[in-house]
Amino acid sequence: MRLTPTGLVLVPLAVACVITGVAVLAVSLNEQLTIVAPGALITATILVYSALLVLIGRSAVANVRELEALGITDSLSRLPNRRALHDDVVRLSQGTDEVALALIDLDSFKQVNDHYGHETGDELIARCADMLREVCGDEARAYRLGGDEFAAVMSGKVAGTILEGICRTLLERLVAPVRVGERQIAVGASIGLARSLADQRIPSSELLRRSDVAMSISKRGGKMRCTWFNESFDRRRERLRAIEDEIRTGIATSEFSLAYQPLVDAADRRIVAVEALLRWDRGERAPLGPNVFIPVAEDSGLINPLGQWVLRQAVCDALRWGDITLSVNISAAQLRNPEFPIKLGEVLEETGFPPHRLELEVTETCLVLDPVVAERTLDVIRAFGVRIALDDFGTGYASIGFLRRFRFEKLKLDRSLIELAGGDDGSRAMMLSSIALARALNMGVVAEGVETEDQAELVRLAGCDQIQGWLYYRALPAAEIDRLIAAQSAAKQDGKAA
Repeated sequence: MRLTPTGLVLVPLAVACVITGVAVLAVSLNEQLTIVAPGALITATILVYSALLVLIGRSAVANVRELEALGITDSLSRLPNRRALHDDVVRLSQGTDEVALALIDLDSFKQVNDHYGHETGDELIARCADMLREVCGDEARAYRLGGDEFAAVMSGKVAGTILEGICRTLLERLVAPVRVGERQIAVGASIGLARSLADQRIPSSELLRRSDVAMSISKRGGKMRCTWFNESFDRRRERLRAIEDEIRTGIATSEFSLAYQPLVDAADRRIVAVEALLRWDRGERAPLGPNVFIPVAEDSGLINPLGQWVLRQAVCDALRWGDITLSVNISAAQLRNPEFPIKLGEVLEETGFPPHRLELEVTETCLVLDPVVAERTLDVIRAFGVRIALDDFGTGYASIGFLRRFRFEKLKLDRSLIELAGGDDGSRAMMLSSIALARALNMGVVAEGVETEDQAELVRLAGCDQIQGWLYYRALPAAEIDRLIAAQSAAKQDGKAA
């Protein structure tokens, strides 16, 4: 029973009054009964009231303690929650020992909920909570902050060193899939660590913020790793936030443009395709390459409107280029966006661009982050008639099973593989085997980054269908592509006339 302070007084009083009233009523209705000692009845009533007050009071105290425990405990994992973490950090900070905090964020947990449902996701959270509790043992205390975020706190002279060891043990445990019911679910973690020293005490909220910043760096660095907070992270974060704001402004003020790098046929060096490359005209500001601003756009979600603009502008330009294939790169964030295939279909329908002339380039990273969603999205895209190419092949860990699963129409050999193949027998063998594998799986092959005639001859003899690189063309504005295509068409017409 849960009672308010007012109820704690009124309920026993009401019960005592009812008992007294029943007794008086019974006496008044029965002529054989009389009240010989009214004082005794009043005393009994007071005793009953007091007894009830004590009994209900004890129950209320127990209820209050239970509510307090629930207020600092996560209901799903049964671990202490965020409030408990702050209370513990405040208490531990009153001593002279180092206080260390680790923020642990599960990798790809959202995909687990999307694929298997929230019930399975909850079970996975409970399993991970048990695992964290085990690795912490008696040395550190584990917490669940909400969602897929956990934490661990400990104090001591070398608390940070010990806590980092605990975190690395957790990562080792997470290398193996976690068993949830009949499923084996692969889940990793990104961990950020921060410390508070006796001579440099920081509030619990700041300690948590620093560990969160460090955790974000772990995610950007490839996940499944531990990172200690560094003051430079804040400066980097401010810079990334500034770039994000500039991207948002750049989209609104049309600062972005496209350049196109032609791909030539390996046999006759005729332009057969162009790859759309995003450029950012920053005026008098320091230039930024796509390798810098694209990851920021992905993290912020701005890659979706930016990518949609790229796609629409590219197909509008390519409508003028006859039967030339258009290649457009898409990021992992776009591939995970369920609206991307819908927007792609709208662009194709509104512009009238032939789907078979459009080729979307994806990297291995796009696919391995979430292969189930990626495969589903690519199936929808292929249904439009659009082709899929695997970009930068040779830099990752794509297996034969990986290539067969995603059924790419084209394989683009990374420039590093081409460069090494010219002077290293092992790299040359790898290049030749990659081309043979692509042929066996009915894929076209493109050699990227070709800069010399020797490289061009090497990839041509090895069996590549197309060549892309500065040897033939750099990235050019759409107007220059217009001129090249017109000249190529005129030369073709002259050849036929002759």
